[in-house]
Amino acid sequence: QVQLVESGGGLVQAGGSLRLSCAASGSIFSLNAMGWYRQAPGKQRELVAVINSGGSTNYADSVKGRFTISRDNAKKTVYLQMNSLKPEDTAVYYCNADGVRFGIGQYGAFWGQGTQVTVFS
Repeated sequence: QVQLVESGGGLVQAGGSLRLSCAASGSIFSLNAMGWYRQAPGKQRELVAVINSGGSTNYADSVKGRFTISRDNAKKTVYLQMNSLKPEDTAVYYCNADGVRFGIGQYGAFWGQGTQVTVFS
């Protein structure tokens, strides 16, 4: 099975920074896209940023210029550097791995358990 373990969430003042990490482990033969999503109370889960195995990235408009996604393919780990945080960034942040080959002819997508990010003004 495949597990995604997130870390790095917490409480931060507006204007501050946090760095999230997500490490994938288990029976992984290959892994395509890794990304971060977030869900605020009463809202739907939304894409924050995604990076594919080649390093191409995509960001939500609301975080462009403030957040940076990166990955270490050897460690099967994705990072999200969040700068200039705003109260509206408050949410549970979920790691996602897509296009995961975890067996012969077996592909799937997996989610982490989520990590809380709270930004206060």
